[in-house]
Amino acid sequence: MDDRGGSFVAVRRISQGLERGNNTCNSTSAEAVAGSAAWLGRGLSCVCAQRRESDARPSFDLTPVQEECLQRLQSRIDVPYDSSVLDHQEALKALWNAAFPEEELHGLISEQWKEMGWQGKDPSTDFRGGGFISLENLLFFARNFPKSFQDLLQKREGDRSVWEYPFAVAGVNITFMLIQMLDLEAVKPRTLVGATFLKFLAENDSAFDLLYCITFKLMDHEWLTMRASYMDFNAVMKCTRRQLERELLSEDIMRLEDLPSYTLLTR
Repeated sequence: MDDRGGSFVAVRRISQGLERGNNTCNSTSAEAVAGSAAWLGRGLSCVCAQRRESDARPSFDLTPVQEECLQRLQSRIDVPYDSSVLDHQEALKALWNAAFPEEELHGLISEQWKEMGWQGKDPSTDFRGGGFISLENLLFFARNFPKSFQDLLQKREGDRSVWEYPFAVAGVNITFMLIQMLDLEAVKPRTLVGATFLKFLAENDSAFDLLYCITFKLMDHEWLTMRASYMDFNAVMKCTRRQLERELLSEDIMRLEDLPSYTLLTR
């Protein structure tokens, strides 16, 4: 496992709603899961936290604007979450207020955080996989697409599994997966999908945050389609990544709002 990777525990829910479709990626939980088979108490490794060795890849030249945008994004990626930094504390409080506006938070370390899908009472321990940018992503989602954010947080849509993915920790995993998929820690992108994304980033400084929202909603859509439970999370993430890459590389996509999965979002 990569040292920035994380794990999570399952959240038990009561199943409800309409029937879901079949697994469209033909992946089994046995193929995808690297973690424990215990329902609770042990973490489940996420596929996005697993690096694969690869051969030398070509790099893509950047325009000066793209290079500047990439460097700004990389500076965000490099910031770890630090519970002693006031701005980080305030951002975490803001996330709570956006998620549960009618419930007072009793402290930055509180059992209440489990309601949002953190593993324990101190959410700072779950940010190691995504850094401060993963908190910024969640805040952007809550502020710009509040209905979709609440739908996912409250698991309002579809026939949910008895054992659901925890919302907040899944969000951190999505941040990490996008960083890896888009090769954002390289000086220059070494994949076509990474180079394509930088074109969108040059036009919209919030492109990474927007893509995060699209990806989170797409992941939940795949989760429901596959009738997934917590042991299928890795397989769901793989399917989500494949679908996102296909959409990003479509010739008729001029901006992120043109992605088919963008239509899943509601404000």
